[in-house]
Amino acid sequence: MERRKNAFTLIELLVVIAIIALLIGILLPALGQAQRSAKNVLSQANMRSLNTGSANYAADNNDKIFSYNWRAGETYLMADGVERTPNSETQAAQRQNQEILWRATGRYKGGAGNFKITLFDGRLPHRRYSHLVLLDFLTDVQPEPIAASPFDKNLIDWQENSTDYAAGSTVPYANDVPAGYDTDSTWDQTYVKMRWPFASTYQMVPAAWQRDGISESDEVWRPIDTTPHLFTSNGNPRTGNRKITQVAHTSGKVMLFEEFDRFSDKSGLYFAYPEAKPNLAFFDGSVRSEQSSDSNPGWNSDQRAQDWEQQYVPLDTFPLPKSGLNNRADEPAYCQRFRWTRHGLQGIDFGGKDIGRRIDGAPRDPTCN
Repeated sequence: MERRKNAFTLIELLVVIAIIALLIGILLPALGQAQRSAKNVLSQANMRSLNTGSANYAADNNDKIFSYNWRAGETYLMADGVERTPNSETQAAQRQNQEILWRATGRYKGGAGNFKITLFDGRLPHRRYSHLVLLDFLTDVQPEPIAASPFDKNLIDWQENSTDYAAGSTVPYANDVPAGYDTDSTWDQTYVKMRWPFASTYQMVPAAWQRDGISESDEVWRPIDTTPHLFTSNGNPRTGNRKITQVAHTSGKVMLFEEFDRFSDKSGLYFAYPEAKPNLAFFDGSVRSEQSSDSNPGWNSDQRAQDWEQQYVPLDTFPLPKSGLNNRADEPAYCQRFRWTRHGLQGIDFGGKDIGRRIDGAPRDPTCN
C-alpha cells in the first residue's frame, strides 16, 4: 500500500502565507508605534537630564540660568594661547562659543584634516547654541549625544560626521540654497555650516538669556518678520545673568522646547502649529508634551499689544510646512506662543489664563485663539 506523504498542499500553503501576512499587517503598526513611544521616552529623558544639569549650573553660579557670560571689554585667554578682548556683547558670546568648541574638539589649528572652527561672526550664538554653555559645565564632549533627540536623524548623522560639512554633505545649505527654503544669505557660510553638528534638538527660550523687553525702547533681541530662524536688535543688548528666581511661574513657563513635534506626526510639525504637541521642559524641572494651542499667546516686544504670529519657512533639511514648499501664499501665520512668552520670565505659558492686557496696562489686540 502506498503511504500518504505528510506535506502541505498548495492551498494550505497559501492559507498559511495569508495568515502570516495578516499577522504582520496587524503587528507592524503596533511595533512601529511602540518604537516611536520608546524614542519619545528617550527624548524626554534627554530633556530631564538637561533640566537637572541646569539646576546644578544654577546652584554653582549664583542661581543663574546657563547662558554665555563673557563680557565686552574683558580679556580672555583662548585655547590657542592667544588673548582676545571682545568689543561687543554679541562678539563676547561668539568668542565664548568658539572657545568652548576649540577646547572640546581641539580644532583650533589649521591644516589638512584639522578643520579649524572659525568665529561665529555676524550671527547670534544664543539662537541654537546656548546649550553649549551647559554642556561645557557638565562634560568635555562635543558634540554631545544628549543634545539630539532620537527622532532627529539629521542631527545624529551630523554629530557622527562633525567635519563633513563641505559640498555633498547633508548639513543645511551645503549644496547651495534650494528653492522654497529660507534664503538668508549667511546659511551657506562655512562658519555656519561647520556648527550644525554642535546644534541641539532642544532650544532655550530667548527670555532665558535676555531681559524681558517690556518696553519698545529696551535693547533686546526680537524676532524678524520674514524668517522664524533669525533675530534682530536695536542696539547692543546685554545677554545672560538671568536667574531662576526671576521666573514667576516655574511650572507653567517653558525653558527648553523641541522646535518640531516629531512624535505624534511622522513628518514633524513645526511647534507653532496649533495641533502640534512638542516636548517641553519647564523651569520647575518637569518635562511634558503639551498641545501648542493650549499655550498663552507670545509677543514681539516691538508690538507689545499684538499677539506674535509668523509663517513657518523651513531651513534646508528641516520638515516641510503643511502647505508644502513654494506655497508661501497658502501658508498662514501661526502664533509663536511659548517661544516668545508675553512678559518674558514674568509671563506664563501653560496653566494660567492670559491677562489680556499689556504690562503697562494698555489693552491687548488678540489675534491668536
